[in-house]
Amino acid sequence: MNSGSGPLRLGAKGPEAKAICVFVHGRGQSPEEMQAHVLARLAAPSVAFILPRAPSGVWVEARAIDPLTPVARAQLSAALDHLAAAVAAARGELPRLPLLLAGFSQGACLVIEYLCAGLPPPEALAAFTGCRIGIAADARAEQVPGRIPVYLTGGDADPWIPVAAFAEAAATLGRRGANLRADLFPGRSHEVSDPEIAMLETMLADLARGRAPRMEAAR
Repeated sequence: MNSGSGPLRLGAKGPEAKAICVFVHGRGQSPEEMQAHVLARLAAPSVAFILPRAPSGVWVEARAIDPLTPVARAQLSAALDHLAAAVAAARGELPRLPLLLAGFSQGACLVIEYLCAGLPPPEALAAFTGCRIGIAADARAEQVPGRIPVYLTGGDADPWIPVAAFAEAAATLGRRGANLRADLFPGRSHEVSDPEIAMLETMLADLARGRAPRMEAAR
């Protein structure tokens, strides 16, 4: 385990690792908080976890549902470069292993944008409380790889990601051919709930066994 300015690395190492999970924290959070609130609740002994760290604690200063200003676009571009480097480093350290890209809140929004940007794709994606960054009137890429397994979640009372923004992300991913499961949880606070943890665990288990995630965990 490490802290400071670099990523946090946890879980299986070397030949023990059968899959990789790159997990992206939310606004004002840290990899250590994601470890405590999400990863510590998983049973995933054969997964290597890599948690990138936003240099300033946030990936983009604006809210996800704000219009994309030139400043926000520049910050988003830098954040995507940071995430792409983290994914490439993970692939380099553990070649030929399947990789799941996941995130919570602003981290979930960032992983959705990563997928839409046409960057080197993961084998699966999980976006816990996520949406597109920007508004429908903004020019945004939609280069989603066809048939990629995507698990998208939201809450109907979430203070950061409105249902309309969640629905827009689901529509984009579905329209572009992702193998999508989208769960909207009634009354859920801004957190990763137990059913979401269970889904992440089953997705990682499937990848570790060499098969595409079936996303069949109960809601």
